[in-house]
Amino acid sequence: MSSLALALIVVSAVMHALWNLLVKRSRDKTVFIWWMFIASGSLMNLGLPFAGPFPPVSAHLLGLVVAGAACFVLYHLFNGRAYRSGDLSLTYPLSQTSMLWVPLWGALLLGERFTWPGVAGIALIGIGAWCVQLRALAWKEVVRPLRSLNEPAVMAALAAGFIYSVGSIIDKTGVTGYDPFHFTYLLVVCMFLMMSLNLSRPRYRGRILAEWRHSRGLILASGPVMLGSFLTFRYGLKLAPVSYAVPVRQVSLLVGVLIGTLFLGEECGRIRFTAALLILAGVALIRLG
Repeated sequence: MSSLALALIVVSAVMHALWNLLVKRSRDKTVFIWWMFIASGSLMNLGLPFAGPFPPVSAHLLGLVVAGAACFVLYHLFNGRAYRSGDLSLTYPLSQTSMLWVPLWGALLLGERFTWPGVAGIALIGIGAWCVQLRALAWKEVVRPLRSLNEPAVMAALAAGFIYSVGSIIDKTGVTGYDPFHFTYLLVVCMFLMMSLNLSRPRYRGRILAEWRHSRGLILASGPVMLGSFLTFRYGLKLAPVSYAVPVRQVSLLVGVLIGTLFLGEECGRIRFTAALLILAGVALIRLG
């Protein structure tokens, strides 16, 4: 992985952690994410005249956009379902199992090849992502998510990880043959339309304006943060194998730990500190590989 690709994906990870912090501070999270897409999409509209002429959109590309948007919308829905009915320490590691699928899809579908340092780096990041939510250094705690595979929250988390891995491969295919800015623009528009269809149901009546009144400042701040996360990741994805890019983006976990410790008053125990070191070591090995 080149230094530029690594830098872009790390910046994307930081932005990803920040916009997740904004979501955490919001009240009605489904509606808030919809407002975030309005804010980031509005900024993209302002930047569109400076991005050059819009490249031709083929039926193949449009299919990739719709499929990718559907994957990422479903990812958010399954994640939300998992978090509502299951403990975070149980469901979060399982939602990160996309890192296990993406290298497989990259090798089988995209013909990507790995070096031994790269494989070791992916493994270390995966272990760090799993350990960051552990409550104790005990074997029963490590395997607790695996013992609960029949629970709806666990199945939703596993589905989220699988669907995200499919979306990542679609993303990589799209930005490989198309300009990342315009591909991201089409993806954001398509995701916004799908989420708008969901919010058109009667249960959301009155909640959209209520969330704007409650979280106006957070919504406005979320626009550049989400846009920065989207664009830097896809420009980095264009330069790097998706099998490396998706695991490296788990640096967002480290950023989340730092934010929780420095700004939210959360404790950073030995487990989180060790998990953070494993993630950093994995990123370093991927860079060397």
